[in-house]
Amino acid sequence: MFPTVVRRFGRSVAVTASGVLVAGLFATAPALATAPALAAVPARAAAAPALVLDRDFPDPDVVKVGRTYHAYATNSGAATIQHATSTDLVHWTPAGADPLPRLGDWAEPARSLVWAPEVFANGRGFTMHYTARDRASGKQCIGVALSSSPDGPFRPAGQGPLVCPAEQGGAIDAASFTEGGRRYLLWKNDGNCCGLPTRIHLQPVSWDGTRTTGDPLPLIGQDLAWEGQLVEAPTLVRRDGRYVLFYSADSYADHRYKTGYAVADRLTGPYVKAPEPLMSTESLGGAVRGPGGQDVVTGPDGKDRILFHGWSPDGSQRRLLYAAGLDFADGTPRV
Repeated sequence: MFPTVVRRFGRSVAVTASGVLVAGLFATAPALATAPALAAVPARAAAAPALVLDRDFPDPDVVKVGRTYHAYATNSGAATIQHATSTDLVHWTPAGADPLPRLGDWAEPARSLVWAPEVFANGRGFTMHYTARDRASGKQCIGVALSSSPDGPFRPAGQGPLVCPAEQGGAIDAASFTEGGRRYLLWKNDGNCCGLPTRIHLQPVSWDGTRTTGDPLPLIGQDLAWEGQLVEAPTLVRRDGRYVLFYSADSYADHRYKTGYAVADRLTGPYVKAPEPLMSTESLGGAVRGPGGQDVVTGPDGKDRILFHGWSPDGSQRRLLYAAGLDFADGTPRV
């Protein structure tokens, strides 16, 4: 996504739809799905999503530590990364301290160019992946920071960015997925920055997320009319034995932003997209404008929630934090 407005793997070689050579992919996995599309599923909410944090809090990521949920979000005027806590996913308390007070030396020290954090427990502490501007290439790339606490402070790790394919426009929107004792990083090449296609990729990383351990595999790209010029903001979960990849698409800056999903029987795909968005301004009856930047988390009652941002209805150019229930039927999500 973008800053606030005002603001393993057997060896093989494949070529992505954008003509980029990718080595080290899963030998049996196609680069992009060619299976028939999923049947259309109405994406109508039984009730309007709940506004749970009435402040600018874009691109939310949520991790549960003990009984407390920690949410992180794109920069604000006062913090490089925003942080808030809750015990019920409804009532949130913004934190006073910036959890990422310093960026890696590879990054331009500009708060307004930092966004889309991802935080997870790594067994010895916590890892944050964040997007920032790479000094060398001038592209947005993904960096790493570590902390002993989810509250921070997170300190930069490594001498450079973790993922930075400058020839593909850079990399943004990190998300973590674990399975079978392995961790994977999902990210989007930022091709829309410079007239290139966008793809959401899956890449193996070390358990603490500080280094890549294999090459990236493209899972989906923008190929549906409603997606506009891009796909981004991946979130991957496994439900009912199937992999469900949530993503955002179209223009983040207004009501056109939407949340879609694609389903696969294997981690490496092929992922088959639903033909219509899961959430859009229209499907939510205008109750939320431009729903996107989503994350999926299990609530204290054991049921899934989807948390996401949407533009404030008062025209103040804030992206507020919303929450809604999320059900799955044979791996198909329903808000």
